[in-house]
Amino acid sequence: MNENHLLAEGFEAHRGHLRAVAYRMLGSLSEADDAVQEAWLRLSRSDTAAVENLGGWLTTVVGRVCLDMLRSRTARREEPLGVHLPDPVISGETGPGPEDQALLADSVGLALLVVLETLAPAERLAFVLHDLFAVPFDEIAPIVDRTPPAARQLASRARRRVRGAAPVPDADLARQREVVGAFLAAARDGDFEGLISVLDPDVVLRADYGPTPAPAPREVHGAAAVADQALTFSRLGGKGLLARPALVNGAVGVVSSREGRPFSVLAFTVTDGRIVAIDILADPERLSGLDLTVLD
Repeated sequence: MNENHLLAEGFEAHRGHLRAVAYRMLGSLSEADDAVQEAWLRLSRSDTAAVENLGGWLTTVVGRVCLDMLRSRTARREEPLGVHLPDPVISGETGPGPEDQALLADSVGLALLVVLETLAPAERLAFVLHDLFAVPFDEIAPIVDRTPPAARQLASRARRRVRGAAPVPDADLARQREVVGAFLAAARDGDFEGLISVLDPDVVLRADYGPTPAPAPREVHGAAAVADQALTFSRLGGKGLLARPALVNGAVGVVSSREGRPFSVLAFTVTDGRIVAIDILADPERLSGLDLTVLD
């Protein structure tokens, strides 16, 4: 077995972990795959004779690649119109397949990824690598051109923002399904009070329609406003939809289609038995790229 083959084997052993790091950093499945591929190219061109911890070395490389991609976004001022949701990872109700299990470890729900999108690139990297993957600050510091104490401060600042804005979903999927089912039934029946009973008072609804004109508000706050929005959609826009239960980033969700074409992906965050966030992807172009065969 030659050296290149051994190197490729070692890389493949870490691919799932590297993709998970890149997905949390970038919120994009395609960009995460690009970052992992770039890490392989750098590995194949490097002298790795002195590398004692290949996994740590590759994690650092992927972190650098993702940081460069995030900074490039900022430099180009890539600010989508209104709400932009990260790519959802969709699986059937039995759970994600082996390929997505590493991707979704640590309950990386859409609500968390939405908050990570608001962090500065260096903050995001410090938080993701340290808090989610236990990379020491001594290894993070050179990536962000900071001292270890300064890198620790970046992660601490990011942690405060995440804790204040990213709700932790209930672990019980059966309870999640019960709450979401009650919400959908109340919306279908026009039951305003029923909706209010399962919505957290501070619930937020975010809808990503892409660059097209929005048919409804892109962001709605508060139980009454979200209930009104749900009733309006059920009355005016929900006709002819085929709704299928799914898991979206490991939490209970719904994938809707109309005339065989994907119409929307709804992700619900249920905390303490109440819905605290509803994230809707309704961008036709992005929906067309989703693999929904897992629901068949």
